[in-house]
Amino acid sequence: MSKAKDIKEDIIEEQVEATTVESTTNEETVEVEELSTEDRLNKELGQEKDKFLRLFAEFENYKKRTSKERVELFKTASKDVMVSMLPVLDDFERALLHIEDDKEAEELRKGVVLIYQKLLTTLSQKGLAAMEVKKGDVFDSEIHQAITQVPAPSKNLKGKIIDVVEKGYTLGETVIRFPKVVIGQ
Repeated sequence: MSKAKDIKEDIIEEQVEATTVESTTNEETVEVEELSTEDRLNKELGQEKDKFLRLFAEFENYKKRTSKERVELFKTASKDVMVSMLPVLDDFERALLHIEDDKEAEELRKGVVLIYQKLLTTLSQKGLAAMEVKKGDVFDSEIHQAITQVPAPSKNLKGKIIDVVEKGYTLGETVIRFPKVVIGQ
């Protein structure tokens, strides 16, 4: 009987070992499944973080772009008004040239000069500035508009400005009217 008992115990031990091996294998399988689930969740988390960071960066760029556009809009919001006022400035300058000749209308000239100065001051406070262009300056097609070319009175005036027909103006850093000039050939 003891042999039978020993055989029974051996069989029981083998079954226990087999069960232990199976449960260990099952635990390892469960661990592998848990690790793969954990890895999958970490991967999804990484993807969501990446999406969030990209969206956040895109939003920051949008904010910067719109604030820059808003600043530009405020700088040039009065562009249409300024452009429509330029012919009035030109008329004032022409009137001042003709009033200078008439010595009898000294009081009229003082009044027109006063109004002209006030208009210039108001427009310059809003960002309008006259472009400085003089006779003899080198012609630059980027900042000057050539009306016509005439034979140069001297060789040193070839390719240079001979006359300024109409002043140019800037509003802030933007040119709203290019100076119209006559250049020497």
